Amino acid sequence: MYLITVLGNLLIILAVSSDSHLHIPMYFFLSNLSLVDICFTSTTIPKMLVNIQTQSKAISYAGCITQMYFFLLFGVLDNFLLTVMAYDRFVAICHPLQYTVIMNPQLCGLLVLVSWVTIVSLFYCTVLSVYLSSASTHSSQSSAVTSVMYTVVTPMLNPFIYSLRNRDIKGALKRVGGMARTKGTIVLRLKM
Repeated sequence: MYLITVLGNLLIILAVSSDSHLHIPMYFFLSNLSLVDICFTSTTIPKMLVNIQTQSKAISYAGCITQMYFFLLFGVLDNFLLTVMAYDRFVAICHPLQYTVIMNPQLCGLLVLVSWVTIVSLFYCTVLSVYLSSASTHSSQSSAVTSVMYTVVTPMLNPFIYSLRNRDIKGALKRVGGMARTKGTIVLRLKM
């Protein structure tokens, strides 16, 4: 699941950055969300995988504080970016004729910047159930399953929910894949 999360989000970033048709606010925000999702899952999952492999649950105090800092930073940033994306869609739907004037490159950059300086119900419900419930009401197994839901499953599904169902992203990925195949064919012909 971790590899799917990282690869899916990297594909979105690659598609958006390589296709000039996708250099619009919606995809700019989407590529930033993909980057944040990679960072969000990378703060906890590698340590979790090591713990599973070594059968050890130990973490140093400094490691725990560092992990929690980045976990909260990227979690909050994820929420801000989702809010910015909702605003972008609001402007596109409610003010379509003024969209390019309102969502100019300066505002888009400012919105992402504001998101970087510190909304899915699955995310909020599972976070709240893990951290606000008492230890006596939940077993550690149910807490672990719930934690995996918001730290792994939600970021893994974001590429599918926000982009891979989108024709523009699919087209960009096909073009990127076609360019890679073409370059590989040219290199093979030169070697012969």
